Amino acid sequence: MDAVPALEEPLKKVLGPATAKVMAEHLGLHTVGDLLHHYPRRYEERGQLTHLADLPMDEHVTVVAQVADARLHTFASAKAPRGKGQRLEVTITDGSGRLQLVFFGAGVHKPHKELLPGTRAMFAGKVSVFNRRLQLAHPAYELLRGDAEETVETWAGALIPIYPATAKLESWKIGKALQTVLPSAQEAVDPLPESLRAGRGLAALPEALLKIHRPHTKADIEDARARLKWDEAFVLQVALARRRHADAQLPAVARRPKPDGLLSAFDDRLPFTLTEGQQKVSAEIFTDLATEHPMHRLLQGEVGSGKTMVALRAMLAVVDAGGQAAMLAPTEVLAQQHHRSVTEMMGELAEGGMLGGAEAATKVVLLTGSMGAAARRHALLDLATGEAGVVIGTHALIEDKVKFHDLGLVVVDEQHRFGVEQRDALRGKGKQPPHLLVMTATPIPRTVAMTVFGDLETSVLDQLPAGRSPIASHVVPAADKPHFLARAWDRVREEVANGHQAYVVCPRIGDEEDDPKKAGKKKSPEDEAEKRPPLAVLDIAEQLVRGPLQGLRVEVLHGRMQPDDKDAVMRRFAAGEADVLVATTVIEVGVNVPNATAMVIMDADRFGVSQLHQLRGRVGRGSAPGLCLLVTEMPEASAARQRLNAVAATLDGFELSRIDLEQRREGDVLGQAQSGTRSSLRMLAVIDDEEIITEAREEAAAVVAADPELTGLPALRTALDALLDEEREQYLEKG
Repeated sequence: MDAVPALEEPLKKVLGPATAKVMAEHLGLHTVGDLLHHYPRRYEERGQLTHLADLPMDEHVTVVAQVADARLHTFASAKAPRGKGQRLEVTITDGSGRLQLVFFGAGVHKPHKELLPGTRAMFAGKVSVFNRRLQLAHPAYELLRGDAEETVETWAGALIPIYPATAKLESWKIGKALQTVLPSAQEAVDPLPESLRAGRGLAALPEALLKIHRPHTKADIEDARARLKWDEAFVLQVALARRRHADAQLPAVARRPKPDGLLSAFDDRLPFTLTEGQQKVSAEIFTDLATEHPMHRLLQGEVGSGKTMVALRAMLAVVDAGGQAAMLAPTEVLAQQHHRSVTEMMGELAEGGMLGGAEAATKVVLLTGSMGAAARRHALLDLATGEAGVVIGTHALIEDKVKFHDLGLVVVDEQHRFGVEQRDALRGKGKQPPHLLVMTATPIPRTVAMTVFGDLETSVLDQLPAGRSPIASHVVPAADKPHFLARAWDRVREEVANGHQAYVVCPRIGDEEDDPKKAGKKKSPEDEAEKRPPLAVLDIAEQLVRGPLQGLRVEVLHGRMQPDDKDAVMRRFAAGEADVLVATTVIEVGVNVPNATAMVIMDADRFGVSQLHQLRGRVGRGSAPGLCLLVTEMPEASAARQRLNAVAATLDGFELSRIDLEQRREGDVLGQAQSGTRSSLRMLAVIDDEEIITEAREEAAAVVAADPELTGLPALRTALDALLDEEREQYLEKG
């Protein structure tokens, strides 16, 4: 037996340093085990080729096709002035379409000899457009020989695996590397308990790995996928089940509100009744708060469904029970906004210890990084003495100097903007772990919630409070129909003439230097196709003031303004002293101006689906109907336009989050929400595999309940350690 288990063998030893380096740098693969878990994206059959007709622009593709014809041209150029330049044009076909390949200069000789009409090969390269036709320039290729025996051997039967590849390493080279390491699959340790595997009729892990990389039939692929999906779902759910189990062992102070205390005084002064949903979710939260281990609950609510009200009632219940409650907001604008709305809702109940404060009152303090020293000292003192029952702030709350008298509840607003370490640091400020309520207005499909926030119990608010108005959304195709854009500005003027206000949202501020690092980040194919930088707040504001919105009171708001200036602008807008607010996404969450009825989102294609939904939720918050106009220059047929059409077609955030997930790769969505699950999902599709995730969650809970330390399941422990390498272990610890 070697000292190093076969699957932990570094690729450098097995494949040589050059290939191993490319695999590590471009695909994140370091060991034999990593490579075995680099699964094919799809399979080609030799008789059935990729549809050349639907090739995506600007993507690295692998196609299997036949050469239809090849022509060698000579031409004059700067390098070859006497007409000696050579260009080889090869047309390939697969029955669904044709594609042009081009080779230049010295690179023409080999393909000119090899790519003869009738030859079949695999081609890999980046799709571009030349003279309005799709082409691959200098593609890498591998001939598929006619000798049946060799093809069957080399290309694993009739099914050719196509791997996620990079320009530096084509799919077939990855395939060849896999053939080298495939014998090691026999030593793969099976993480699934035998009873579970047999009970569900799943293939053993070594067999699944062989079948996924070297299938002989489509049934092989199905078997392998079913098994490998279970691995991913189950190991992840075991990790989360162990977190839930560990949390359930922690002590916490049970917090029960007094029958005639602050909470009932607050409820008595509410000018409206809570929706059924709010009552149901509040009941779930109060039950959790009354137990002696910490609540860990995720509250998801549609934009404007009244989450803040539910959170505030939970905070007041804790204050009633003698504790303190802290609410963390991701930005200063939002913390100030929450503080303003909470003190307004509470009235004299927020004036504890002051003249005119009610008998049951407490103090509500704000704590942000930009407060003056005196105000900050005051706030810190109120927290340390327990004078302040409720504190609202940004991550300034987490600093060492902040001491609480008795922290009982932490409410985190907009979880995905909040680092795990930050939540952890705040939790450490209680004498015992405080209860935790995490809120998000980005609706998350059930399965994603189980996968990403699987350690939290979930409550959902899906009704809008009475008196909320519907929002009409329309796509404004500025390039195809410029008069639509002119009409959009007319609509803004009409809203203002009727006494209302409007937002104009842009992707960029406009005073930044063009940072080449930023410019290189995450560009979609559409961005690449269209080189214009995204529209900027400062430029658009100036154009509107001089042009279509001349005479209206236009103000600007963005993240790089001084906090006091931002707050002053928001106050003026909320007070109706400005007609139009031109802003970046700083207004995305929590900003509440009921009189704002219209929103124009410039370059709407530059925003994600859930972000557009969030932004749109800023209008229609009063009794007048809302209007949201999504301005784009993207062509009718582009994926970006389809995304915008989907947003315009529905106000249902859960429906949109499904669309969002289906359109983006899962990793992005999970990665955006948390760091701990991203790289572990290779085979599992969170939306499509709802059933597997649900069943895996039940199985995992049963396994962990019976054996929390997994002492009887050493292979599962090993798989768990691999999933939770140190950084993720900490991440899950901190939750």
